Amino acid sequence: MEKSIIDYFVAVEDPRKWRNVQHHLEDIIVISIVAVICGAEGWEEIEDFGKIKEKFFKSILKLPYGIPSHDTIRRVFMLLESESFEQCFKSWTDSLAKKQKGVVAFDGKTLRGSHDRSKGKSPIHMVSAWSAANGIVLGQIAVGDKSNEITAIPKLIKILDLKGLIVTIDAMGTQTKIAESIKENGADYILALKGNQGYLKELVESGFQNRNADLYYETIEKDHGRIETRKCHVINQIEWMDEEKERWRDIKSIIKIDSIREIQNNKTEETRYYISSLKDNAELISNSIREHWGIENKLHWSLDVTFREDESRKRAGKTAKNFTVVRRIALNLLRTCDELKISLKRKRLKAGWDEGYLRTLLKI
Repeated sequence: MEKSIIDYFVAVEDPRKWRNVQHHLEDIIVISIVAVICGAEGWEEIEDFGKIKEKFFKSILKLPYGIPSHDTIRRVFMLLESESFEQCFKSWTDSLAKKQKGVVAFDGKTLRGSHDRSKGKSPIHMVSAWSAANGIVLGQIAVGDKSNEITAIPKLIKILDLKGLIVTIDAMGTQTKIAESIKENGADYILALKGNQGYLKELVESGFQNRNADLYYETIEKDHGRIETRKCHVINQIEWMDEEKERWRDIKSIIKIDSIREIQNNKTEETRYYISSLKDNAELISNSIREHWGIENKLHWSLDVTFREDESRKRAGKTAKNFTVVRRIALNLLRTCDELKISLKRKRLKAGWDEGYLRTLLKI
């Protein structure tokens, strides 16, 4: 029998002292997830939603003492071990993405509302792995206080099953150890080049200035008066790169993308460079680079605009980290329900109005 979302969160470690516990941990987590799906943002709103929908929740949860108070919900998320919660989240997403294919984009996002200047607390920065084909978050990890994305990305790569996939990362993640960890996980990589890899970027630029591309692919898109032309140039013959070729594991090509945008009489041009373990398929490379930006447009934008993540002021204890998991669970559930081809906003409203549709979202 297929496991429901409730079954996955039974395994989360409960941080509470059991002699004082009345409400089951999985009940609190599921009520919070469902409330956020339907538009709740604060602790009081989660409690209010739970009480309004108490009959529904009693049909799917144990609730021995009814709906927990907002203070109880807040305390649980403040104490909950983020690593345990994230691991259960990953186990659940693994079940959603059994037929993984294509691009997995890695990128970081700062939770601006988690910044507490009065306590000297820096904002939390999360690195997420986004499946372009499935439109879901596969996993996430918080960047340590005295660390950065360079150390967080390999940890996230290590816990994911990326075999046969293409990993895309912006310039921050263009590091030899990250390229190596991707290949060890059985995936290919496309890594962006900017100033942080100065010599390599200059070498790649000169390569395209002095050599003809081995492969070329072009797309032209027209939409509402905007014309965008993307030209992908790939050089596979890179023996001349000498020491740099030895430094980067399984590097097989360098890439130049020219983007030309025309809106009415305005024309802008941009050139970007990449290195990759892929070769011989400029169309695949070009499309993979394009799909990388889905993590900005479909994940980060949705979290900020639809779920108002940047406006959240949850700071106490581990609430900021844990609530990012709740939002991403909600987003994954909304994204994977294709029963209706409607916007995320309409899906959230419909879930709050229609318990049948809500059960479809939760797969229960």
